[in-house]
Amino acid sequence: MYNITQMKIQKPAHEIFKAFVDPEMIGNFWFSSSSERWEEGKTVTLRYEEYDAQGDIHIVEIQEEKKIVFEWAGNHKVTISFTQEETGSTMVGVKEEGFDENNEKVINELVDNKEGWVYMLTCLKGYMEYGVNLRASLVK
Repeated sequence: MYNITQMKIQKPAHEIFKAFVDPEMIGNFWFSSSSERWEEGKTVTLRYEEYDAQGDIHIVEIQEEKKIVFEWAGNHKVTISFTQEETGSTMVGVKEEGFDENNEKVINELVDNKEGWVYMLTCLKGYMEYGVNLRASLVK
């Protein structure tokens, strides 16, 4: 079982891709920090200061400016895709797989994670299009 979330960002794919893999940029829209540059085969530690939480992701696949695939939260696989449009905009898609359809709380998990992806993509849009860090007001 999986969920899909998408948002159009008015920037080229190479700029958006860089924002995800560059530890200096990711804190402007998603996690507070990333332990290192995202590269295929690496395990990266991500930190959320506002939630006093951190965790590791394992980067399974990277196709420069096209997609990033990583595993987290046990058996969850996330694919972030970057589809460049002729207008110069990019459709950023997030597909998260690994939800247990037999779990009685699966709907709550799907909705909770979907809200997180919408939040991240909204912050990405604000950062990439307007240079605004929407997360800044949340950090203590």
